[in-house]
Amino acid sequence: MDSPAIARRRVRLAVRDARLAKGDTQTDVAEAMEWSLSKVMRIESGEVTISPNDLRPLLAYLGVRNRQVVDDLVQAAKESKSRRQWWDEPRFRESLTPAVRQLIQYEAEATEARYFSVAVIPGRLQTDAYARQILDNYSDVYSPEAVAVRVEARARRREQLLSQREHPMIYLLLDESVLLRQIVSRRIMGEQLTALAKYSDEGWLVVRIAPFTKPAPLMGTFELLYLGADDAQHAVMYRESELQDELVDDQSLTTRHRLVFDRVWFSSVDEETSADLLHSRGQWFLEDEGNHPEDSGPRA
Repeated sequence: MDSPAIARRRVRLAVRDARLAKGDTQTDVAEAMEWSLSKVMRIESGEVTISPNDLRPLLAYLGVRNRQVVDDLVQAAKESKSRRQWWDEPRFRESLTPAVRQLIQYEAEATEARYFSVAVIPGRLQTDAYARQILDNYSDVYSPEAVAVRVEARARRREQLLSQREHPMIYLLLDESVLLRQIVSRRIMGEQLTALAKYSDEGWLVVRIAPFTKPAPLMGTFELLYLGADDAQHAVMYRESELQDELVDDQSLTTRHRLVFDRVWFSSVDEETSADLLHSRGQWFLEDEGNHPEDSGPRA
């Protein structure tokens, strides 16, 4: 039996693929089924589940008539209706984007993840203090209450990861600037890098540093999650820029980003040296903090 997140993904991909094979737009489907366009869009994006009573006539309209296929998808639709989780609470639904809420569900199922970051430590690996100072930079957009909810969500994602009996393998590719640019206080920066070094020592986090001496990859921050096998068919991607984010389930895009990731990964500083850099840089921030009282807060 699939988990709710995996089951929902199976259904939405089947619906999307059948619609594209038929040559229909989402508007065509909405009109034919007498649904709102937003309902079709939310089903295909995975933001909502679809009931078996809605799924059967939808599959018939889309030309999916193989009885075994229909029965399997209807069963998946039933499995996708999970009990409410913490991210379904009103305060999280109001503060987290649909893409982040989907990402959290996939994180619990992923067997492997690849993170590429050119500016900050990825949210799932952030300490509470680091996350809070990063999010405080958006005080013109988010209220203090909204910042607190986002910090709590990142803490829960981290705790979910650390509490797993078998950690997923995480490959973290950091641009060298992430270790050098002080965007939070020295103490918090040191504690964050020290935490990453600890995870690296435990063996489930593998880190490489992309040095300034190599060409900069022309892509922003992204995360690739693998839901089972390490191939494009089982990959989903989360990417964000400033206040916009999205969850991508397009094989051509996930494949392209994986190729870029691998190219930069294999031209970066090796794992052992990168781990040493995390340790030494973290200690440098912590040991040198008292000599830089002016660095007690984030820089402009």
